[in-house]
Amino acid sequence: QVQLVESGGGLVQPGGSLRLSCAASGFTLKYPAIGWFRQAPGKEREGVSCISSDGSTYYADSVKGRFTISRDNAKNTVYLQMNSLKPEDTAVYYCVAREGYRCYSPTRYWGQGTQVTVSS
Repeated sequence: QVQLVESGGGLVQPGGSLRLSCAASGFTLKYPAIGWFRQAPGKEREGVSCISSDGSTYYADSVKGRFTISRDNAKNTVYLQMNSLKPEDTAVYYCVAREGYRCYSPTRYWGQGTQVTVSS
């Protein structure tokens, strides 16, 4: 059974940092592409970042230069380091695994989400 378990969300002041983690298990594909989506109240879901099996990365324009995605294949864990956080980064963040090794593969599995709130 595939599982994606997110952790690391919380409340942070503007300009602060958080690191999200996504622990993956149960995949038949050894190292699928995994990424992060977010959804703020009243807004559409947005793709934030993705990392492929070979380490290639993708970032939405809104987070480029502030967020860094990485993966530790030995631990089956993907991380999203978020720096210089802004109030508009407030959202529920979802870990998402793709069907294949590349970030252009269709999304397949979703975690339960973790809340990130940026507020003073």
